[in-house]
Amino acid sequence: MSFSFLAMGFVSAFSAGSVAYVYLWRGHARYASFSQYLRKSWPVFAPLNCLMYMSTRAWARKPVLEADYLNNIDLLRHNWMTLRDEALALQSTGAFEAAKAPGSVGYYDVGFRTFYKRGWSKFYLKWYGSTHHSAQRLCPQTLALLDQVPEIRGAMFSILPPGAELSLHSDPMACSLRYHLALATPNSERCHIDVDGRTCTWYDGKDFVFDETYPHRARNDTEVPRIILLCDVDRPMNLLGRLVHAAYVVIARGTVVPNTPEDPRGWLSALFSRVAPWRQRALHLRDRRRSLYKTLKLVLNTALLGALGAILFTVFSAFEWAFL
Repeated sequence: MSFSFLAMGFVSAFSAGSVAYVYLWRGHARYASFSQYLRKSWPVFAPLNCLMYMSTRAWARKPVLEADYLNNIDLLRHNWMTLRDEALALQSTGAFEAAKAPGSVGYYDVGFRTFYKRGWSKFYLKWYGSTHHSAQRLCPQTLALLDQVPEIRGAMFSILPPGAELSLHSDPMACSLRYHLALATPNSERCHIDVDGRTCTWYDGKDFVFDETYPHRARNDTEVPRIILLCDVDRPMNLLGRLVHAAYVVIARGTVVPNTPEDPRGWLSALFSRVAPWRQRALHLRDRRRSLYKTLKLVLNTALLGALGAILFTVFSAFEWAFL
């Protein structure tokens, strides 16, 4: 049997095992069905994510951890009111709502758009090497502070309005951990995030880090908006993890979304902005002719899997021809 077929078999087995591990055994929280897992957990990233989990430092392999491992994090803690003031000033101008308004440059957000219908909104500050010009103009003190915490790769202000809820979901890529610093919140247990069964309540000036690839949900059952600083921060990893992380960063940089027309847009976000209207048409077709929608979806997914398999086989064959 050739190296190409052996390699394909190994990749297939590892991929299937990774999906099974994440769905059945990782952590405590479980999706109600495998179908929900497929929709909410991005299983296509499971193999790479499992490599990241294995490469994560042992002390950081848990759903929620303290933020003390981040260099200079006390700088944000001590200046949280400065961040709060700039976030509140943004809110007063309507910048959060404008960034997610249909037809705006920020509407097609490949990473976070599904939250819009729940009332959630955000304003990007920086994202994997790309600083937003709108943030430089409107939040200069916040950016100056963020730049002094080297492990921060992406950052935004985030609002969860009264009565809003984010249903159970997992973020797709394990290239980072998620940092929350509460700025203007209800300071109530009725406004919290649940990460793999552990409840974390936001209190002004307090922070925590969690692994966003665990199933988590958030809700605000108060009459007060919740405003936080939300950051992607480095996952503590060994050398293998850092190598895989380099590949992930290429993807993350492509997801840059503008707040206003003055900001840059990543290539993946640009692609999504073109594909998303077709997706909306597909959803309309699902509502009108469900059987046809399912058939077309099956054909498309089968074709994509076939194309991926052909690409992998070609890569392994080229490797075998060149080195064996």
